[in-house]
Amino acid sequence: MMTRKMISSAMLALPLAAALLAGCASPEPRYYTLAGSANGAPAVNGAPAAAPAPGARPLWIEVAPVRVPERLNRPQLVVRSGQDGELRLLDQSRWSAPLPDELRDALSQQLQARLGALDTYQQGLSGLPDEAPVYRITTEVVRLEASVGERASATINWTVRRLPDGKVSAGRTQAELPAPGAVDGVVAAYRQIVSGTADDIAAGMASLRR
Repeated sequence: MMTRKMISSAMLALPLAAALLAGCASPEPRYYTLAGSANGAPAVNGAPAAAPAPGARPLWIEVAPVRVPERLNRPQLVVRSGQDGELRLLDQSRWSAPLPDELRDALSQQLQARLGALDTYQQGLSGLPDEAPVYRITTEVVRLEASVGERASATINWTVRRLPDGKVSAGRTQAELPAPGAVDGVVAAYRQIVSGTADDIAAGMASLRR
């Protein structure tokens, strides 16, 4: 038979065990996105997003998912650790969507904001006027790396192809930026890299529109 003293000791042990379990629980991961807020396209260089003029002919673009090296195509952010090429997966810092989609969505938002364009990627090209040119944008990340609290850098190849005539403009964006602070600084630097890539692509597209 369990005595009163034993029952009392067991009751005291329960809160202690619960506290220990709570202390051992893993913290919830934080999720990051490269795209703007859900309530609209981001500002461009501090200015509001462009909008097509009333009655103006829409500019159609099609931004494909961005190709990334397989080592980066993970839920976790991947950063450099030390000078010997070692990489580290940040289990508590994750992308809100697969990285190719994160980059695509951010790039699409930036280009739509700059150009007053409409991205047809989700709905496809069916239903567009036959005479309307569409600018198909493909990008490939050759290098995207960062050291937390230090720097972030990237090399991104891009191609703009005008349909239906197939005229092409291609280029490469290279960037190296400070990434001060913690993981937030890395994500902020990556957003600036996407913005710079959008600038270069918009310039390449302008050459095709002349």
